[in-house]
Amino acid sequence: MLNYIWTGMIIVSVIISFFTGKGEEVSSAALSGAADGVKLTFELCGAMCFWSGLMEVAENGGLTKIFSQIFSPVIKLLFPGIKKHSRAERAVTLSMVANLLGMSNAATPLGLAAMRELQKENRPHDTAGDDMCMFVIINTASFQLIPSTLIALRAVCGSASPTEIITPVWITSFISLSLGVLSAKLFSRRS
Repeated sequence: MLNYIWTGMIIVSVIISFFTGKGEEVSSAALSGAADGVKLTFELCGAMCFWSGLMEVAENGGLTKIFSQIFSPVIKLLFPGIKKHSRAERAVTLSMVANLLGMSNAATPLGLAAMRELQKENRPHDTAGDDMCMFVIINTASFQLIPSTLIALRAVCGSASPTEIITPVWITSFISLSLGVLSAKLFSRRS
């Protein structure tokens, strides 16, 4: 459905630009926007590779177990259906740590792995369980201690002080995460 909406918006904008005589400006903006998008992608690639590599080293170096022990009380409180020391617990922990460090897109594979492990423990298999719903909320509205991707994006775009957004990010991510977790707990009790 979203593809149809984007396609429709593009077609309507091209038609309007044709009738208003701004076709050349639209095509110039489209080409420069595409070039800027490619440039930005390559500039952010370094940060993504760094964080992905760091998480791989952490997992291979045994930090996963340490993180699991640290986060164990929180995991048990938020995900009562996850078995202690299971693959699901480790996957959820790694995903939460990645989001805590603000790794955004680099954390996506970890989130997908965690959801696969949660699905294995889920009964019935055709419906998302409370733990899966809670994970989606935590993964989406995660608290970011270090919003590294946002800082890197601001630095690439020439911000004079790319780290000045840390405090507002803490406040907004804490509020959104708290409200999301509270809502998930309230609705899980109703069902």
